[in-house]
Amino acid sequence: MPSTDRRQFLKNAAAATGTVLAAAPAIAQSRRSANDRLRVGLLGMGGRMRSHVTALAQMAEENVEIVAICDCDQNKLDSAVERYPELQGKKLTHYSDMRKMFDYKSIDVVSNALGDRWHALSTIWACQAGKDSYVEKPGTHNLFEGRQLVAAARKYDCMVQHGTQNRSSPNIMEGIAKLKEGAIGDVYMARGIDYKVMGNLGRVNPSPVPKGLDWDQWLGPKPMRDYSQFWHHRWYWNLELSSGGFANQAVHEMDILRWGLGLDSHPTQVTAMGGRYVHDDDRTSPSDAAMTYRFGAAKPLVTYEHRSWYTNSEAGFRDQYPFVQPDFPVGTIFFGTNGYMIFPDYSSYRTFLGPKREPGPSKVDETHTMADLPHFQNWVAAVRARDHKLLNADIEEGHKSMVMCLLARTAYQVGRHLTFDPATELVVGDDEANELLNKPSYREPYVVPAQV
Repeated sequence: MPSTDRRQFLKNAAAATGTVLAAAPAIAQSRRSANDRLRVGLLGMGGRMRSHVTALAQMAEENVEIVAICDCDQNKLDSAVERYPELQGKKLTHYSDMRKMFDYKSIDVVSNALGDRWHALSTIWACQAGKDSYVEKPGTHNLFEGRQLVAAARKYDCMVQHGTQNRSSPNIMEGIAKLKEGAIGDVYMARGIDYKVMGNLGRVNPSPVPKGLDWDQWLGPKPMRDYSQFWHHRWYWNLELSSGGFANQAVHEMDILRWGLGLDSHPTQVTAMGGRYVHDDDRTSPSDAAMTYRFGAAKPLVTYEHRSWYTNSEAGFRDQYPFVQPDFPVGTIFFGTNGYMIFPDYSSYRTFLGPKREPGPSKVDETHTMADLPHFQNWVAAVRARDHKLLNADIEEGHKSMVMCLLARTAYQVGRHLTFDPATELVVGDDEANELLNKPSYREPYVVPAQV
């Protein structure tokens, strides 16, 4: 990030929080040495925690130990050892309230796999308690949360790694380096795609809260509503609780697009259109959407497309180059004056040069391994060194990638083109869009603070 842009970013964050970001609190000086055991608390014992447990368990010889688990659903706590065999034999403290886990002094770091609605507030609370955090993507649900997260990480000198693990994939890193070295010439356009078959999600049918589930805490910052399985299990596709297709897979691809193009500032022009075209259900995120971004006249055009039903492939994704999930064409494409480069999975890149698309530089991982382990190892290394600059996906990078997702979501919601000012992080002349982006309402006591 250019020094002038970074100074402006931190100035905005300081103005929003009323804090001085350069001052590190005393807690940073009292943390354990790099050789001490690192004790981990797990937060949110759902499906995505599977990858966290697997990676962290492989780091036992690196003096990393899981010592606590937390979830507001007692059923998930009770079944955790069965669902994650790596936890067997461990002496685990169980928590149903994350705030109590954060207060426990013997926990050093938090591995956070809660739902999107909770990512920002829970991580800010963790920072305030002096806990470093690995937080799943998408890290935020609005721009205000992004600024507050960065401010909290800096104020409390916490290492906050965003779960965009492509940043730690050796092959992806090599491909980005080749791209920047000019492997396909000058890049004039870049594109992300996310085509996943998603059936009818059903209707909202209120029902009694399942035994053991703290529904109030599950909703957290979001408005109270009657329990329904739709809200509990289909929350990914409801814009009140998440950003749906605008951020779920998209933030991975947006992050690679930003990274490859060297885009350290926000877009200036954003369009997004879409809708529900196949199934009649109660989702509020569109089943299909197309987005376009401009970053200034001299920068390449960036596009992104999300589809949720039967589709052709693109650039060989799925049909020639399987993804981690082989039925889904997902990835990024960079178009240059000498050819094009694709990232068709989480661990490979390929280039094709000239009019005959001759193979160029490439590195392929036939196992299509996701970079969860190296991403956690990078986080732990930064924690031990007390240096957020060592993080491959520092929360500030996560915030900038999420801005692309959130602007597209907002353009779709208001139904018009947005002109954005990167310096102020405001949509120019559009109060409705700015309300959606920067003035969220929270439900007490689950409030993202104005001063972190």
